[in-house]
Amino acid sequence: MLEFMHHLRDYPWAFILPGIGAALSAIFLDYVMKEGAGHGVPEVIYAVSRYGGLLRLRSSISRLISSCLTIGSGGSAGPEAPVVMSGAAIGSNIAKLFKLNDRQRVTLVGCGAAGAIASIFNAPIAGLVFVLEVVLGSWSTVNIVPVAIAAVAGTEVSRFFNGNQIAFSHGGFDIGVADTVAAAGLGLATALFSILLTRALRSMHHVSDGVKLPKWGRAAIGGCLVGLLGLVFPDVQGEGYHAIREMIVGAYSGAFQLAAIAIFAKILATSLTLGWGGSGGIFAPSLVVGSFTGLAFYRGVTFLWPSIPLVGEGCFALLGMAGLIAGILQAPLTAIFLIVQITGGYEVILPLIVVSAVSTTICHYFESASFYMKDLVDRGQLLRPGTDARVLNDLSLGELIEKDCLVVTPQMTLREFVGVVKRSTRNHFPVEDSENRAFLGMVDLNKVRPYLFDTIMYDAVVVEQIMDRNVKFISYGDELTTVLNTMDTEGLFSMPLVVNRRFVGMISKATLLDKYRKELMVQTTDNP
Repeated sequence: MLEFMHHLRDYPWAFILPGIGAALSAIFLDYVMKEGAGHGVPEVIYAVSRYGGLLRLRSSISRLISSCLTIGSGGSAGPEAPVVMSGAAIGSNIAKLFKLNDRQRVTLVGCGAAGAIASIFNAPIAGLVFVLEVVLGSWSTVNIVPVAIAAVAGTEVSRFFNGNQIAFSHGGFDIGVADTVAAAGLGLATALFSILLTRALRSMHHVSDGVKLPKWGRAAIGGCLVGLLGLVFPDVQGEGYHAIREMIVGAYSGAFQLAAIAIFAKILATSLTLGWGGSGGIFAPSLVVGSFTGLAFYRGVTFLWPSIPLVGEGCFALLGMAGLIAGILQAPLTAIFLIVQITGGYEVILPLIVVSAVSTTICHYFESASFYMKDLVDRGQLLRPGTDARVLNDLSLGELIEKDCLVVTPQMTLREFVGVVKRSTRNHFPVEDSENRAFLGMVDLNKVRPYLFDTIMYDAVVVEQIMDRNVKFISYGDELTTVLNTMDTEGLFSMPLVVNRRFVGMISKATLLDKYRKELMVQTTDNP
């Protein structure tokens, strides 16, 4: 689509094309598919974390079409994340068709995502590592084997239709010690621009949210601004792979200043596209920003210290791509294997490791979570396998309820209450209204124990006088993480579950922790 519209760029009004494409993308997602704009991958991670990988079937095509409209008209975004969501949605709905359980569905979601990444980049190892490191967050054998098979299958299907081609071919690089050392400096630079891109995207989201226009109107504004920017810097439009190919083979003719300015221009274009409502991913923009960063870094170093024997600007453009991916995703293994496979640059593995490690470490220091996960972490919606939040999320209140509590009424005398205590094995007794059975409070045996040994009080005291009305209780819908935190804060060992003012049962810390231990064993073993 981008090639089809390329000849229109020579017209004075061509700057509105990205705006039209972004607006149509927003209209398609909001009014036709009933889905909000997004990057795709965070939605997949959210589904894996909270809903056992449950994704709607229409998600398999919605982001593909919307990203084509955005990118094809000149918006600065990538097609990879929408393809990942498409593959993940297909895997999720296959699991639904065969009535598989949540853990099996999550594995198939990973298989779909891995097949998508592997096919679009012709990189099976990168697809496998990306899914395990970013999407699933788990390296268990039960995930590795099927995800690896799916990545290989996706690659083979892609090769059948497109041939066995690498995305960015180049000549060989003779890597020296100076290049590996310089890679550490490049890692610092790529970390800086990873943080800048992350925060620019987030800032643009906040700015656009403050504009009182429908989503398609905001997307149109962002797209038109990208079109205006593209009149000066044509390389910022679309996914930008053509610029990467030029830089890797050393054919980019722009001076150092132009390469440096192009970094900021691409970041701005991507922020305007995605931050204002366009659809697409950040893989391709990150690769472009990274390659410009590597190119500018090389030219700056060789200008300042011309005697340093560096291998060439094409190699540093390649290393810059790894640094940006590692930094913005905080996924160094994904960056290393992706760049190795899409460029065939196995000889640069040592500086790749250096630049990826440095970039990831610095970015993690300034950004607690990657671009994909930041919003999920802030909302408490990122639940990784084996973590407290994930284990507690997989437990339900229904399986924790203890219903062997004996109920008392406020009019009951202390003598009658003692009779109930003799028949009970618990220390807590819910108090209910004798007429409508509404929950009124609790009697804690430990707090009324002195009364029990004073027989003179047996007929003089009623339950209403010794009950606690200010009882913290649990409702359906409360998250177990919150429940456990409340117990710890208040020094409680059990809490009543109350629904519609009716006592249902008790939730005790002992039962909760016992179920927690069993669920943790399930999640940390390789048995499906």
